[in-house]
Amino acid sequence: MKLRALAFIFVLLVHSMGNISQTVAQVTSLVTGADPAWSNPLVLQRADPFVYLHTDGYYYFMGSVPEYDRLELRRAKSLSGLGSAEPKTIWRKHAKGPMGNHIWAPEIHFIDGKWYVYFAAGNAENKWHIRMYVLENASANPLEGEWIERGQIKTDWESFSLDSTTFVHHGQRYLLWAQKQPNTPFNSDVYIAKMDTPLSIVRPQVMLARTEADWETVKLKVAEGPAVLVRNDRVFITYSVSRTDDTYRIGLLTASADADLLDPKSWTKSPGPVMVSDPAAGQFGPGHNSFTTTPDGKTDIIVYHARPYKEIKGEPLYDPNRHTRAQVVRWKADGTPDFGTPVADGAYAPK
Repeated sequence: MKLRALAFIFVLLVHSMGNISQTVAQVTSLVTGADPAWSNPLVLQRADPFVYLHTDGYYYFMGSVPEYDRLELRRAKSLSGLGSAEPKTIWRKHAKGPMGNHIWAPEIHFIDGKWYVYFAAGNAENKWHIRMYVLENASANPLEGEWIERGQIKTDWESFSLDSTTFVHHGQRYLLWAQKQPNTPFNSDVYIAKMDTPLSIVRPQVMLARTEADWETVKLKVAEGPAVLVRNDRVFITYSVSRTDDTYRIGLLTASADADLLDPKSWTKSPGPVMVSDPAAGQFGPGHNSFTTTPDGKTDIIVYHARPYKEIKGEPLYDPNRHTRAQVVRWKADGTPDFGTPVADGAYAPK
């Protein structure tokens, strides 16, 4: 206990002029002995957060910036360090034409020795003409080198599409994304397809989730922001539904790890949302999450965005205060994840 007390004093002195949130998280970890530890919000004003823990020991972070005009990348050796890490703009929207508006939901992935950023972008002349695009960088350090535009990811239809993410299962790479099926009343559904390159899918695509239940269609028929977590001989896919206000929430799909992931019958949808707003914690509209782990890979962490208030003036999409947050994923006795409710702002050290 004496060592922890000394550590407490040392951290306060060293960081007295530094990042307060990071300091609080470190002090909490030292005093309680809990690990991991950080402070929420993790990163301010970054929606659709994506965190990737690379083999170099860095956590790489991307998210939608409030201006929707550029792609930023940052990294840190710890989750608690991401908030104070200096972001680097690696790409800016085009002045006209495709990739000129609504730059959304970037994700960074390391595939076959190269870095790829998947993101969505609208047309400069029509911000809702949103499609999925890819950047590529051959540098060992993605904060260096040149990011090259590798074009649009083509799907079965030329329609509203966004929120692409990729994962490998049993040696096969897949793409997950959200897209509007033409001539339907649904804003977007969640789809999956095999990938033959980091830039292209094997058609046809397969629908996995459509907003049909009452809890999914509170305001809009939107299913988006898929993310993958593979544990306990199962593949879990989270997705977000409704509008980008306090009704935003997370649903869950589950399949056996040995099932055919391209067969819709392999998947079971949760009967209700698995994470919703929590007024008691002061957090509203949790969603569009990603997953990462502690450095040892033993503890799963859900990274998501939420707002610290319910009432929004104007269109929620343009309210800038969707902040990036993180908390540990618990596991139930039956092997399914328990995401809990959004934790309150402040130091976070799981018990």
